[in-house]
Amino acid sequence: MVNPTMPTDPATPYPHRDSAFAILGAEIWDHLWPWSRKGFQRQRAIQAASLALALAASLAWVLAAMGELPAGAVIGWWFGWSVFEVVVRLGSKPYVKEGPWWGRRYRVANTMDMICYVGFKNLLIGATLFLAFKSLGLLVL
Repeated sequence: MVNPTMPTDPATPYPHRDSAFAILGAEIWDHLWPWSRKGFQRQRAIQAASLALALAASLAWVLAAMGELPAGAVIGWWFGWSVFEVVVRLGSKPYVKEGPWWGRRYRVANTMDMICYVGFKNLLIGATLFLAFKSLGLLVL
């Protein structure tokens, strides 16, 4: 059935959960882990490259926390990871949340949906990490 309020078809990313902890855990996992079993089966080369790039971006954050990498380099690595994450998510988890953040309606994502989702999510994660490292005196700007 077509829903005129949704720009794309509805999606069901994971089975319905009733427990608040299960819902929260699924949300956190969904935001922080862009890979899926289905994605690994269809796009092995892209998925393997994305794992390597994710490891490199994580290493960049660790080096930044140790004061060994300037902020501009971390931003460059984070941007590179974000671009690659769009490709990974379109192949692994091609859906976005529709409606308010506390809702549980999902829909199939197009490329622009995924760019906006990944860009905003990674902007929030990056800003949080920068502020945390700066407040702990770990980040040298």
